[in-house]
Amino acid sequence: MMRVEIWSDVVCPWCYIGKRRFEAALARFEHRDEVEVVWRSFELNPGAPSSAAMQGTYAERLAGKYGMSVAQAEQRLDHMTQMAAAEGLDFHFELARGGNTFDAHRLLHLALARGVQDALKERFDRATFSEGLSVSDRDALTRLAVEVGLDEAEVTEVLASGTFGDAVRGDEAQAQAYDITGVPFFLVDGKFAISGAQDPALLLRVLDHAWSERARVTVFAGGDEPGGACEGDDCAI
Repeated sequence: MMRVEIWSDVVCPWCYIGKRRFEAALARFEHRDEVEVVWRSFELNPGAPSSAAMQGTYAERLAGKYGMSVAQAEQRLDHMTQMAAAEGLDFHFELARGGNTFDAHRLLHLALARGVQDALKERFDRATFSEGLSVSDRDALTRLAVEVGLDEAEVTEVLASGTFGDAVRGDEAQAQAYDITGVPFFLVDGKFAISGAQDPALLLRVLDHAWSERARVTVFAGGDEPGGACEGDDCAI
């Protein structure tokens, strides 16, 4: 299996667009059935409060963060909504609530262990950008997790404890080691990196290249004396 690791956050609109573009590339990849996709944790704002404590609209928060007018922020959001629509996504920034995503990432690690991580990632993204649900509210997180097949009692236990917290921090530490400063960030077969929600054609080229490199064997020769070896029926001594 060839592994593709994707660092992402569930309140990142580019990450949702990037997910769709990667899926389009993967659908065209000849060896798609031999690809394992793992979603890695990345908190865009680790200090964010719960969504209930977030102030202002999405456009107002964006304007405050980047020092622009609310009108300019709304124009940017309209443009991103159009780009999302081109990927088949229905964004509603007027509903998006934001908030702390640490618990959501912990549940994504539970989902990885139970084989439904991609389904939960998709559900969290859709909840955030299309439905206006809060991914920092534990009741909402539980309902969404159960929808994709996770056991409610296990989800409740994870949320009530610190389970998978170390896994989230481990992903984030690895992101720092790779000098990842923005998401989505794709790492193919541990060697080939792609930053940002790139065009599916580029993503496909990287998948093809990574696969071709897996078939290559590098032979290291010895010193002046050849190493002993047998070839077919010939085994010189």
